[in-house]
Amino acid sequence: MKTFKRLKLVFGSLLVMVLTTQTSLAQTYQLSNAASTLIVDGTSNIHDWDIKAENQQGKIVVEFENGMLTKIDQLDFSVTAESLKSGKSTMDKNTYKALNTGKYKQIVYKLNKVNSINCSNNNSCSVSTTGSLTISGKTKTVDIAFDIAITQNKIILSGSKTIKMTDYGVEPPSVIFGTITTGDAVDIKFKSSFIK
Repeated sequence: MKTFKRLKLVFGSLLVMVLTTQTSLAQTYQLSNAASTLIVDGTSNIHDWDIKAENQQGKIVVEFENGMLTKIDQLDFSVTAESLKSGKSTMDKNTYKALNTGKYKQIVYKLNKVNSINCSNNNSCSVSTTGSLTISGKTKTVDIAFDIAITQNKIILSGSKTIKMTDYGVEPPSVIFGTITTGDAVDIKFKSSFIK
């Protein structure tokens, strides 16, 4: 009889622990190219310019506890280099030449670590990360901060990052025998929509 009571007590305690333990499950979301935007803003000695990415891929794996984002396990993102379009064929050709797209087809970002996640509520967080960015075959470590908006089946990352093309061995494109030259620094602005 005492053994039965002890078993009841043990099973009861286990049941309470299971019911009160916070649940944390990894969830995977895939990037929606149609719902995402990535724009590269730059300068030249004549006027500012921008290029838009038409073909993006990616995946994010996250964990929630009680509906709150607590962890990012994985974040991979890539752009098909020749899907960068300015609306001007001459500029696009010079961009592809500078990026050596014949050899390097993809621009790739891969998360290395999350430095911080600060959530104001279940739907909105600010995140600081360190990752690897590969452009034209050269990989550099970059710190990127972005905001996350969360709905039931969607996670939207939005932010920007300034980089120098020469850090990746990319000579800033020029046209008309060098009379129009682009600035070295470019701003990458993104709004990436990931769907479960």
